[in-house]
Amino acid sequence: MADALSPPEVSLFLFLVKLRRFDDATLGVLRTLLVSKDARSAVQARSSLERFMRFESLRILREVADKDAVHVLSVLEFLVRAFAVIGDFESCLALRYEALVFRENKSGVHQWLQVGHTEWVNFAKDALDNGFYPIATKACENALLCLQRSDTSGLENFTGDIQNIVSLKDVAISSTGSCSGKGSEIFEEERNGEKQTASFYIQRNPTCCKCSV
Repeated sequence: MADALSPPEVSLFLFLVKLRRFDDATLGVLRTLLVSKDARSAVQARSSLERFMRFESLRILREVADKDAVHVLSVLEFLVRAFAVIGDFESCLALRYEALVFRENKSGVHQWLQVGHTEWVNFAKDALDNGFYPIATKACENALLCLQRSDTSGLENFTGDIQNIVSLKDVAISSTGSCSGKGSEIFEEERNGEKQTASFYIQRNPTCCKCSV
């Protein structure tokens, strides 16, 4: 995998990822190696980096599955930002969705992790704009669930919010036939004869949140 990325130019980035250095410095190295290339080389580098990061992301998520929620979310944030730099928006959106679902699953114990309906709506719009209609539909459904669970006495535009979300969902549903339907399922690997996905690793242990409020 590393040989396809023409070392030593990108070896530092690969080295930092394998050391699990998930910080701004590592992202800075990634940006530099892409900016410094000509157009043709940049396309090749982005393609190789996309393959490497998709493969490595599953290993990373498997490693952090039993860590506390703050750590898992920080890792997901890094991966989202890395895929955004590479230009792999499908992976970026898939992991953003997993992060939101992860927060929602943990919010029963830690309310500060709860996802607001506006976060789901903003995500749905981004997914819709990038042509990922099934995941946009799911986000709209989650936004509606958030509103249904909320105290509507403090929401002056409650009816309008619901109408806007339903309209957004209708657009996503009507557009679904024009895409492949991929979402978080792009992160897959075979383990013990079964396919495992990103969500399998970060959602499989509902009691792993050890962080304190």
